[in-house]
Order: sequence, then C-alpha cells, then structure tokens
Amino acid sequence: MFSSDVSAHASHTTTTPRIDIDGVTDMLLGTWSDVRRQARAMVKDPAFWRDGDLGKDAHRERVLEQLKLLVERKAIHRAFPTRLGGQDDNGGNIAGFEELVTADPSLQIKAGVQWGLFGAAVLHLGTEEHHDTWLPGIMDLSIPGAFAMTEIGHGSDVAAIGTTATYDPATEEFVINTPFRAATKEYLGNAALHGIAATVFAQLITDGVNHGVHCFYVPLRGEDGVDLPGIGREDDGLKGGLNGIDNGRLSFDHVRVPRTNLLNKYGDVAVDGSYTSPIASPGRRFFTMLGTLVQGRVSLDGAASWASALGLDIAITYAGQRRQFDAGSGTDEMVLLDYGKHQRRLLPRLATTYASIFAHDEFLKKFDGVFSGKAASDTDREDLETLAAALKPLSTWHALDTLQECREACGGSGFMFENRFVGLRADLDIYTTFEGDNNILLQLVGKRLLTDYGTQLKEKDQRQLAAFAVGQAAGKVFHGAGLRRLGQAFADMGSTARSVEFGLRERDQQELLADRVQQMVADIAMRMRPSAKQTPDEAFATFNENQSELMEAARAHGELLQWEAFTDAVRTAPDDGTREVLTWLRDLFGLSLIEKHLAWHIINGRLSTQRAASVSRYIDRLCQRLRPHAQDLVDAFGYEPEHLRAPIASGIEAARQDEARAYYAELRASGNAPVEEKVMYKKAKAEEKARAKAAKARAKS
Repeated sequence: MFSSDVSAHASHTTTTPRIDIDGVTDMLLGTWSDVRRQARAMVKDPAFWRDGDLGKDAHRERVLEQLKLLVERKAIHRAFPTRLGGQDDNGGNIAGFEELVTADPSLQIKAGVQWGLFGAAVLHLGTEEHHDTWLPGIMDLSIPGAFAMTEIGHGSDVAAIGTTATYDPATEEFVINTPFRAATKEYLGNAALHGIAATVFAQLITDGVNHGVHCFYVPLRGEDGVDLPGIGREDDGLKGGLNGIDNGRLSFDHVRVPRTNLLNKYGDVAVDGSYTSPIASPGRRFFTMLGTLVQGRVSLDGAASWASALGLDIAITYAGQRRQFDAGSGTDEMVLLDYGKHQRRLLPRLATTYASIFAHDEFLKKFDGVFSGKAASDTDREDLETLAAALKPLSTWHALDTLQECREACGGSGFMFENRFVGLRADLDIYTTFEGDNNILLQLVGKRLLTDYGTQLKEKDQRQLAAFAVGQAAGKVFHGAGLRRLGQAFADMGSTARSVEFGLRERDQQELLADRVQQMVADIAMRMRPSAKQTPDEAFATFNENQSELMEAARAHGELLQWEAFTDAVRTAPDDGTREVLTWLRDLFGLSLIEKHLAWHIINGRLSTQRAASVSRYIDRLCQRLRPHAQDLVDAFGYEPEHLRAPIASGIEAARQDEARAYYAELRASGNAPVEEKVMYKKAKAEEKARAKAAKARAKS
C-alpha cells in the first residue's frame, strides 16, 4: 500500500542556491539522529499504524498489542538501568519515543504512560529495592500501570490534591483514601482496563502531620484479574482524540499498602511513624519530586514539533502538485503553492516548525545532562523546568494551528481521514493541557523571569542601581518621544530595501525580540514592586492585574529561545547554499514573530511606522524566495511514504493533474475540442464592434 518504491514527492526544479537535503535532515534529527532513524525504520511496519476503521474498544486492544511489539523490538528500555537490561540513555529514550507519533499518537501516549510516567515514577522516586521489585515487570509489560496524579478537583495544582495516605504504625501500612468525589484520580491512561497497579500521589500523613505530596505504589488487581477491595475504577469512555488509550478514573476506599510501597527516595517513614527526608524544605522537596517527572513535557514538545512537520510535508507536497485556476485563456492551471496567499499560509509555519525542532534538540540535550547526572545542579534542574514550561506550550499550540491550516489548505482532500490531518489534529488537541496546562506553564516561566530580574537588581550596589534607574527612565523617554522612530524613518527614506538593510537583519531581529522580553519583564516588575509591602490579598490582586502580560512576556521569552536555537543551527549548515536558504527561513520565522507583535514595537518606539510597514512586505518577498525550495525543505524532514501514509502526498495528485493536462492537450491538437461559449461570445462582440465602426465610417463618408 505504501511501499518504499512509491515516490512520495514530485521534485521542483530550483535555482541556486539549493539545500543539501541529507545534510539538513541530519541537522533536524539532531543529537540522537541514530535513535530516531531506528525508530522510524521500526514504525514503517504496518503493525504499528493506526487503523482508522476501528472503534474505540478495538483500537484500545490494538494499541495494547502494539506495546507488546515495542517490548519485543527492545524499543522502550533505553532509559532504564543497564543492570536491568536498559541503556541509561535518557535523551535517546525521549528521541525514540517521540517518533511513535507518526505511527499513532495513541501508541505514543500509552507507551508514555507505561514507561515514561508509571515506570519513571518508580525509577526516579523509588530506591534500588523498588527498582528490583517492580521495574522488570514494568519494562516487559507484565505489570501495566497507571500514573495517578491528576484529580477531578485539582489538575495543575498538584500540591492541593485531596487523596490521603495515612500511616498506621500498628500494621506498618499506609491507608490510601479518596475522602470526597473531587479527589478521584482522573484522565489516567491504563486505568479503565489494562492497569494492574498505579503510582498514586497522595498527601502523606503520619503522627498527625501532613508532609505533603508523596508517591506510592498501589496494586489494583489480584492475580485472579479482579480488582482488589477498595479499588474504584471507571471508564472515561469516548474522548475527542487518543481513543486507543483506556483513560479512566481511580478512587480508593481505605486501601492498605505496606509501608515499603512508599517510593521513598526523597522522603521516608520509619516503622514507628517518624518522617525523614534528605531535603529539609517541604517546598523544595515537592518541586524536586515533580521535577524528576519533567520528561513528559520534554517528549510532548518534540512530538508536537514533529507532528507539525508531518502535516506540512503532506500539505506542501500536495500544494506543489494540485492545480487550480489558470492565469488566462490557453495557459496551464497554477499549482496552489505558486499563489502568494498559499505561500503565506504554509511557509511561515514551516519556518516555525524548523525553529521548534532545533530548539527541541537543545532542550533534549539539557534534559539528558540533568538526568544523566552530568549537569544536575539545582540551577540546572531549575533551568530545565523553565525550558520545559517555555517550549512545550509553543510547540503544542503551533501543532494545532499548523494541522488546522494544513487541513484547510488541502480543501476537501484535507478533510478526508485518510490524509491524516483530522486524526492528528484531534489526537494532539489534548497535548496543550496535559503534562501541564499551557497557560499555567507560561505563568511559571513568567515568575522565573521576574525572580531573575529581581536577583539582578539585588546584586547591584547603590551606584549601579542609580545608573540602572536613569537608564530605565532614559529608555522610556527616548522611545516614548519617538526619537528612535524618527531616526529609522530618516535612514530608510521610504525604501523597503533600506528598511530591511538597516533594521531587519539577524542582529536587529535578535535585538527586537530580546528587547521586547526585557522591557515587558521590567515594566511588570516595576508595577508589582508595591506588592512587597501589601497584604496577601492586596499582593494577589496586584499579581492578578499583571498575570496576562506576565504570561505574554513568558511566551516572548520562549519565542526568543526558538529564534536563537534556529540561528545557532544555521551556523552549522554543511555548505553555503544550505546556509543561505536556512537563513532566509530563519528570517521568515523572526520577522513573522515581529509582525505578530508590530503594535507593541510601534507603541514602545522600537520600530518606525515605515520600517514596521516593510516587515509584512519583506515576509511576502521571503515567501517568494523560498517557494522553489519548499519541497526540499519538507523532504529534509526525512519522512518516507510509510510515515506519511497520505494518498494526496503519494504522487497520485501529480499523476491526476498530468493526466488531465495530457487529455486537454491531445483534444486541442485533434481539432475536435468544443469551442468555449465565452470565446464565441468575445468573437461575436468583436465582430459587432467592427461592424459598428465600419457603419460609422460609411456614415461619415
């Protein structure tokens, strides 16, 4: 059906420069390119593909069987300890896992539940004894499990969950309990059907003291396959996507587990009920425990980026073959991608996808450094958390936007399930809210930016603070008075080319993007200064007034990170031609960000109206310049027909168009083509006009 000898693309003839497609593929696949290639080779097997004809129940069972195939192919063991058959390869594990999105996002996420959440909780929160007891069964899928953190009443606010784990020293057991309906664990993969155990997050209470959220290994079923006493299990049923996963709810009616089922790496309870922890601060302990599970956000960032690439590969291939409307009588119909508006729809999103993929590889290297222990200081861990919170929202929102635009750009063909867009769009919808709601994550980033800003101020002496204050004031006067805008207008002198030359190059893009982040954070910090002396209610009100702008600053910070990662990648291009084309693509990304926020740049005096107006015009020029390279740029994603599995990207559309053009050419050559009515009409009107002109001439004579 989609064998490797089927040509997926019809290449366009391009003028110099050309990109080295294989070289760019290497750049995009990144640090763990070998692992990604292995994973892609594996999922070319139709046994891993989504079957769109299956209903919910059959889809769930198919995905479970696919997990067993992953175990057989040794595709899920990379992150686990070598002594248990793993490879201690954290970065490679995530890279390989992300590639499953091309097969079926339900497969990717269910695998993530089993090994990236349930298994990772045992691995990172437990001790060696826990590893020896449970990890072998988790790795070989003889212990399918759920990750029970989220509750009906508390999603992102994990610290406030209602489930309790109260220690009973008389029996040396913890009593896991759901005290009210809103404390029911919700949206859990493997909970409705397949899970026989769960890692349950609950408030640890001993000797009458609540020591905060800890994680417990809780069996759900006995060897007879029947749920154990006190276990409540409900099926979430049909969802908006990812219906190959058996999401469900779990509740606990005074379920008892041994004291040793506490995953006690960061907090332990002795036989007598006394509590100890290597981390004295409850707040720091909580965030350390949650930080060990950041890989979910890392993997969603990468999977969403590559899902965007998959959609664009299909849509741009189709747009380079599908013809619509001619330029005039007797001319060929134009391919969609030759239209300026179509270029505007797809090419800036292509540029953003490249930026997202390059940023993700940097992110993944940071993750691997922390989890391997090579760079695992508190600062490194905090930086990793901030990166995750900054990039995951951008890539997941971008994926939804891109898949929807690709769907519309392919018209009715894009709405057909077989062409992938609608299925991917539905499945990736939830990526924006699980593993951290995107808006909450951006709020975390914003708070980190404010903290760093405050630290910079604290480190200044009185003289430096005075100079800083003067600089802030001077900056506001300078920009507010329009002096910078006036200087730009004078330099540009009405020319778009001059606007680009003097103000839209690499250095200028970086300055505009970075300056926006810095100024927004500084403005928010100044407005929030009174909160230090306010009551808690007043301080919250002050924060609430600035929350939206703080999150916008965080988003701008994430966009700057992506731009910088793209720029760094361009410098590693294998040849001058590749570097030039990728520079155009990077410029398209940077200027698209600036265009999106033009009002801010004008209001804050960063751009003159002349230069601001030139941004959109130059984006149009970049799209035209990149048009001949569009197919090369999506070919560089490295996908094969078995990954795309979209008939409209299989070459069939080019064949249809060629057949139609050949038919009409032969018909015209035969002399048997019917005369178009509009041609006859024009001819009749011309003859009528000639007769009138002749009659008028005769009358004059």
